Amino acid sequence: MPHMQDFPLLLSTLYDHAVWIHPDSEIVSVQPDRSISRETYATTDSRVRRLATALERLGIEGGDAVGTFAWNNQRHHEIYWATANTGRICHTINLRLFADQIVYIANHAGDRVMMVDPDLVPLIAPLRSRLDTVERWVVLGGEASDDLPGSIAYEDLIADVPEHGLWPVLDERSPMMLCYSSGTTGNPKGVAYTQRSTYVHTISNLANYGIDPSDNVLPVVPMFHAAAWGYPFMAVTRGAKLTYPGPDLSPQGLLGLFTNEKVTFSAGVPTVWLGIKQYLEANPEIDISHMRAFFCGGSAVPRSMIEWYWTNKGVRVVQGWGMTETNPVASTAILKPHMESWPLEDQLDRMETAGIPVAGLQVKIVDEVGEELPHDGEAFGELLIRGPWIAAEYYKDDRTAQSFVDGWLRTGDVCKITPEGYIRITDRAKDVIKSGGEWISSLDLENLLMAHHAVAEATVVGLKHLKWQERPVAFVVKSAEVTEEDLLQYLAGRVAKWWIPDKVVFIDAVPKTGTGKFDKKVVRDQYADLLME
Repeated sequence: MPHMQDFPLLLSTLYDHAVWIHPDSEIVSVQPDRSISRETYATTDSRVRRLATALERLGIEGGDAVGTFAWNNQRHHEIYWATANTGRICHTINLRLFADQIVYIANHAGDRVMMVDPDLVPLIAPLRSRLDTVERWVVLGGEASDDLPGSIAYEDLIADVPEHGLWPVLDERSPMMLCYSSGTTGNPKGVAYTQRSTYVHTISNLANYGIDPSDNVLPVVPMFHAAAWGYPFMAVTRGAKLTYPGPDLSPQGLLGLFTNEKVTFSAGVPTVWLGIKQYLEANPEIDISHMRAFFCGGSAVPRSMIEWYWTNKGVRVVQGWGMTETNPVASTAILKPHMESWPLEDQLDRMETAGIPVAGLQVKIVDEVGEELPHDGEAFGELLIRGPWIAAEYYKDDRTAQSFVDGWLRTGDVCKITPEGYIRITDRAKDVIKSGGEWISSLDLENLLMAHHAVAEATVVGLKHLKWQERPVAFVVKSAEVTEEDLLQYLAGRVAKWWIPDKVVFIDAVPKTGTGKFDKKVVRDQYADLLME
């Protein structure tokens, strides 16, 4: 006999509660034409329900994938909720992926309809003939596009259709969102976020580092990147005001929104906050005293930046860690109550880490043979993680066995865990480079370079960079005459623009380990400050 009701964990339950309890909470959005729109939760609910009906009329059924190629804005928000509440799957496509990767993931996900912001139509229209499963195109704002024959404008799509009634009772383990990795080695790998995983992630992370109904949350982290780290779901669950920045992510544009809308909480990668820091230093009259904190992840947060914001602006920088596979936030660098009175330097020692695992998750570190290591702050090994919002497999991908073992996700990050529970990442397995919150595969770049007729050997490492934290630099041994410009031009047609190395350095030989592998550590140490000069 069950002791408690077996009611499924559905996002529509959180959504309906928010609309009922907080109908007047506001959603502010920068539109494609840079105008500002304002909707309440109540008026947005009408639009979400009409979109749900419109999708049904398009023949998009439960379990079907709806692709999005869009910035952070009101309409993208509506797609998030209309799909989640009806059992459809929102597939957010990373605009920064290389063309072949976009084609791969759209086909792999089986996107039946593609919803595109007007200013992004020129990016995706040339790929139209290669997107085998896309049947309908919807332009998010403005008018239908001649570059997408048969397309329909979003506002026309949801006009004159009735609102969807009661949301269906779904299987809590059914997928509601597809997020793909950046394709660091081979094609991107998909992770299917479920109703249950996103529900538990939302509640657990709100308990971990809270948002209040009085907050105004502005996600700078893209909605096409790991669900904007979950903030569209978390903010709505708490009834907070949401501000979406659209395509203008410049320091000036963001600070204008921060000050005009009195944003209290934001989230984004370190490069965003470094750029804003530089702008604030040049314009000290700008007042951001209404901002209490921002969440920072995607790559390591500079200690100096955490200190600057706290001592100069009274803003707490909260570092977090996660992956596409962790749906997405898994740890947060929050101080324990007794640490609040500590000297700043001691606090920074904790705040610069990847943080403490969010309650509900389990972590461990293991050595090369899989033996668990102590959490003593000294031993380091690969980080493994498990819990109710951690992926169990990749979506329709036979590479699952490489990353999942005995119910644990192998993160590929090498770290130490302190006795206090703080995770300190010391290195990354496989030498993947992380630049501005995005992954870059050194191996893929090396393979491409060594396919060039004038290259005998090549190794690529990530070196420290003032703005992007890390940028790739290629070290090349020539087999024939070739210039740096030649190699950069060669790569330009084969990888995404932001993968292109900042420099090509010609050397006599690539250092090798005792087993004949390229010794990247030697190269990294020798040229550590090359990009800092």
